[in-house]
Amino acid sequence: MADQPLAYMNAEFLESDEARPLRILAEYLEPLRRLKAQNIQDTVVFFGSARVHSRLDATRALERLRRRSSRRTREHLALLKRSRKAVEWSRYYEDARELANRLAKWSLSLESPRHRFVVCSGGGPGIMEAANRGAHEAGGKSIGFNIRLPFEQGANRYITDGLHFEFHYFFMRKFWFAYLAKALVIFPGGFGTLDRCSRSSRCRRRRSCRSSSACSSTGASTGKRSSTSSRWGTGGPSTRTISICSSG
Repeated sequence: MADQPLAYMNAEFLESDEARPLRILAEYLEPLRRLKAQNIQDTVVFFGSARVHSRLDATRALERLRRRSSRRTREHLALLKRSRKAVEWSRYYEDARELANRLAKWSLSLESPRHRFVVCSGGGPGIMEAANRGAHEAGGKSIGFNIRLPFEQGANRYITDGLHFEFHYFFMRKFWFAYLAKALVIFPGGFGTLDRCSRSSRCRRRRSCRSSSACSSTGASTGKRSSTSSRWGTGGPSTRTISICSSG
């Protein structure tokens, strides 16, 4: 007779519908354990488009596109327009990188037994990468709360070892964004940025977060709807997006 595994060692059971509460609880307890081990007290969360590139990468991409073809086809002109927009929007990547760098240096100067105001992002590319990169370059810790999606982002390489978290459930990821945050820094982005901004605002209004948090946004103009993502580059080519903007 084959040995019957213990329930918590049974992979088939743990992946079943009946075990969903256990998987949800695991996405609370496992991050909690690691955050305690890393001595993290609170965070500053950076939100923004995953499709913004660094100035260097955006400029190089534009130059490659210019050299690729001498034929001025409609498709080529459209790609050039989008690439020029990517260079323009690279300022937000560089702004997020610099701000995270300054924040990490200031945090390191604090006399505290625990790590305060740690840079935190969704762990992916774009503004998320810029935030983690800025903190990494300053020698500070940075957190990445990444989400597992079949055709989307992977984690960026600037997240501190031991502070890269992978989530299956969106609401557990959002919980961790809100639970530790002392401040939110919001850059232009698509519906994902809008969703996290609005949920965090509701959390603050209802006072359902563990602690109070400040919210700062940066962009071109207050409350304006953006054009489609194919024009602005903050979302996928088939998804209409809204930019989160304010004076800054």
